[in-house]
Amino acid sequence: MHPTPDLSDLTPEQLRTLAADLLLQVHMRDETIASQGGQIEQRDQLIHQRDVAIAQKDQIIEERNQAIQRYKIREEQISHEMALLRRYQFGKRSEGIDSPQRDMLEDLVDEDIGAIEAELEKIAVRPKLEPARQQPKRQALPKELPRTTIRHEPDNTLCQCGCQLERIGEDISEKLDYQPGVFTVEQHIRGKWTCRQCETLVQAPVPAHVIDKGIPTTGLLAHVLVAKYADHLPLYRQEQIFARTRLHLPRSTLGDWVGRCGVELRPLIDTLRDELLTHTVLHADETPVAMLAPGKKQTQRAYVWAYAATRFAPVQGVVYDFRPTRSGKEVRDFLADWKGKLVCDDFSGYKASFALGITEIGCMAHARRKFHELHVANQSQIAQQALEYIGQLYAIERSAAELDANERRMQRQTHAKPILDQLHQWLIAQRQRVTSGTATAKAIDYSLKRWAALTRYLDDGTVPIDNNWIENQIRPWALGRSNWLFAGSLRSGQRAAAIMSLIQSAKINGHDPYAYLKDVLERLPTQRVSMIGELLPHHWKPADKV
Repeated sequence: MHPTPDLSDLTPEQLRTLAADLLLQVHMRDETIASQGGQIEQRDQLIHQRDVAIAQKDQIIEERNQAIQRYKIREEQISHEMALLRRYQFGKRSEGIDSPQRDMLEDLVDEDIGAIEAELEKIAVRPKLEPARQQPKRQALPKELPRTTIRHEPDNTLCQCGCQLERIGEDISEKLDYQPGVFTVEQHIRGKWTCRQCETLVQAPVPAHVIDKGIPTTGLLAHVLVAKYADHLPLYRQEQIFARTRLHLPRSTLGDWVGRCGVELRPLIDTLRDELLTHTVLHADETPVAMLAPGKKQTQRAYVWAYAATRFAPVQGVVYDFRPTRSGKEVRDFLADWKGKLVCDDFSGYKASFALGITEIGCMAHARRKFHELHVANQSQIAQQALEYIGQLYAIERSAAELDANERRMQRQTHAKPILDQLHQWLIAQRQRVTSGTATAKAIDYSLKRWAALTRYLDDGTVPIDNNWIENQIRPWALGRSNWLFAGSLRSGQRAAAIMSLIQSAKINGHDPYAYLKDVLERLPTQRVSMIGELLPHHWKPADKV
């Protein structure tokens, strides 16, 4: 440290020099302090960024732990469901179920077990510590069946080192195919190629399949699904049909295939529902289906709800939703935040949805049905006159069927509105003349109480006059009921609803359900999730035309 000089001994020039030196030192200290302050600020920013990154990682870890916990809970739930199904499958049979019913229930149990196993494989979050269960050895396909050879070889037989690969062997796998009445075998041969110089082994990859390592081709799977859900043939009857070709396919095997296909096709149904809810006008209807829980002697009433775009919509499709009750909550769960116009009957379960912003569209066919039943019962003149009015409305609809929405609306306003005004005044007058509680009064009241909903179609050319379209789409379930008798569980009902949604939507769009499902099952294992919509019936094109 330098001693402080005696300023009185310094000349003015020396004082000025000293002052300049002192100012320079102060300036340099200020710069040093500022630099250190900047370094501290940068260090604080780095610490803050590190803290933020640690918090984000902690959040990711927490979310991952929560997801793992959800998967574990789901795994426990379906493992418990599997145990119940196994208990039914191998336990004491109920004496309250006759043989055909038991056969169909066993089919459904096998399907559910196959679906649960497929779901367990998808959501497994930890390796199993216990030794793997020994899988039964698969029997070789009969040698007498015709075989089609499909070879899979590498695209290039030149090694990376420049040497020519040599073929040293092959792997052979066989898949069972089916054309009505005839089984054949697809023999897939994957050649093994090696480079002697660098000892490299090259082999074409195993073709992706909707059932990994399974023996059925997608053609056989599509046939089983269409036979069950479009032709309404239970699996035990398909087993009998297949047996006539001298090939035994146990119903347990068929059930496993159906269950696994149901799991793989589920993303398509979710996507179809999402696309359906982009429409501003939808049809809705429901029909009862008996459901039997495994181990119970009696059935309970469940319901299939059907939702479809109108015939005027550019995109056609139907989604069936299998639910345990007829509660209005089932409708609200499916429609979620949708706020369009819903064409439906007068069932009270829809009313809560109307209070949430959905617009009710009445069904003129239901109003007509009341008068038709009255006319058939007693040749009512009032009913006959009402039917004539409504007949004029349907004649206008037929003439406007090929018009665009705006032209259809104008034609309705010009021709249908005056008829509806006359019908309304006439119904009011007739109601005043009939006694309350009679069949005639009830038929008239049905229309008058719902008049606003019945006439909303006048103001929107995209809205249909009735709900007949969805009633036609739900008819396959009525046919299926007489063959199935019941759904074996909520899971089997939901699986049936999903697959029948695809089959019926394929029919609506003019596709052969077998050709559609065969191609979709072929492409599904390699289809990107973001492009899954390409496989929906209204977008689908056969692979050879893509």
